[in-house]
Amino acid sequence: MPQPSESKTSPPRNTTMADVAKLAGVGKMTVSRFLSGSANVSSDTAERVQRAIRMLNYQRNELARSLRSVHSRTIALILPYLYDPFFATCAHAISTVANAHGYSVLITTSDEKSDVEQKQAAMMLRRRIDGMIIIPAPGDDDYLRSDEFSNVHIVTLDRPAPHSRVDSVLVNNRGGARAGVAHLISHGHSRIAFLGLPRALFTMQARFNGYKEAMAAAALQAQNYVECSSPEETVSSVHSMLTAANPPTALFAGNNLTMRYLLHALNTLRIDVPGQIALAGFDDFDIADVLQPALTVVRQPVYQIGEMAANLLFQRISRG
Repeated sequence: MPQPSESKTSPPRNTTMADVAKLAGVGKMTVSRFLSGSANVSSDTAERVQRAIRMLNYQRNELARSLRSVHSRTIALILPYLYDPFFATCAHAISTVANAHGYSVLITTSDEKSDVEQKQAAMMLRRRIDGMIIIPAPGDDDYLRSDEFSNVHIVTLDRPAPHSRVDSVLVNNRGGARAGVAHLISHGHSRIAFLGLPRALFTMQARFNGYKEAMAAAALQAQNYVECSSPEETVSSVHSMLTAANPPTALFAGNNLTMRYLLHALNTLRIDVPGQIALAGFDDFDIADVLQPALTVVRQPVYQIGEMAANLLFQRISRG
């Protein structure tokens, strides 16, 4: 191939990488690799590129280059809210892993609203985060399929991702609930009620299914789902259940926030545990073993769930 000859022709005012590539007789990607040192090029090719750079007096646009290649060393975390110990513990685990990688974490909440989650996710993208961990709100998560999010590393936890390109970290919600309810049945309870947060949540649906499976396996009648979205609603629901004909003798809480609401309700109603009602639940919490008597709970490895989600995200980031 003819070699470019030295020339004293005045270079163009705004010489581009494409100009260098054309003069050197190579592809633009080859010039980019030569400049960045990201891949080896032959000595002949390197010489031609270097000569073209000198001839054209090519100067890299360092600002544009930095904007294209910069890593913010920041990840985003979108949680439903922070007053649930489960989410707070996950956030702590993720932050610990991020710190070990030299990253910061931007935390925001969706309040379990998919439109808020989408706006927060889009806002995080504008802050040039390197990756994102989301506990998806129930509803429309199709926004993660859009082109806007196609180049960002995303991991979800506690609830599944909308499609296969996103990793998800989940536990066996169904099996855990089934085991917890089976424990109550083994202690002689046949009228057991399930209480949980809004049923649209993936975890609540899965755990209610596990409850029904345990009841069916024991040839017992499952009761309707009892939604407990607030302490006040839980007081009302528990009062209605326990004053009805053939009230339940045991209650199973779908998560630790529901258990907190439930304990508050039973205390307000002066219901003795376990004298008047037995309790079990999904999710451990700090004072479960301090209460007298200690509560029976299905423990899930909360810290490890957050840790695994963060490790998966950093594996994706390291692969580019």
